Amino acid sequence: MARPSAERGGHSGLPNWVFLLTVRGRRSGRSRTTPETICEHGGRRGFISPFGETNWARNLRAAGRGTIRFGQKREEIRAVELNLNESVRFIKEVIAPIAAESKLGDWFVRNIDRIDLDYLEEAAVGKPVFKIFPFETRTSRV
Repeated sequence: MARPSAERGGHSGLPNWVFLLTVRGRRSGRSRTTPETICEHGGRRGFISPFGETNWARNLRAAGRGTIRFGQKREEIRAVELNLNESVRFIKEVIAPIAAESKLGDWFVRNIDRIDLDYLEEAAVGKPVFKIFPFETRTSRV
């Protein structure tokens, strides 16, 4: 679950912690959009694919970038997939504190996302985790 942000605006009919992630398809090249949850805590943001190697995770891995949208707000992002040790740390430092904020959050993470917060290394296996950053156009120096 992601922490709702006061800066988000607009109404999409989705809960305020759900964003739309648009990524270029790795085979078709066409834009693919799916609702996702951004995990955000302590200045760090990312996605986890609790159901494993999903198409959105494969597409994000291949593209390395995408667009997140909430209502009328859009943000171009760059995504970096984390290795197992980094994923465990992300779950511990970002997802676990969010889940601990409420009984529902803890229940959701454990039962719906199937992330056992008591055994983080086992929980991270087979669940791609991506840290996200604002996309910045790189300019060449002369």
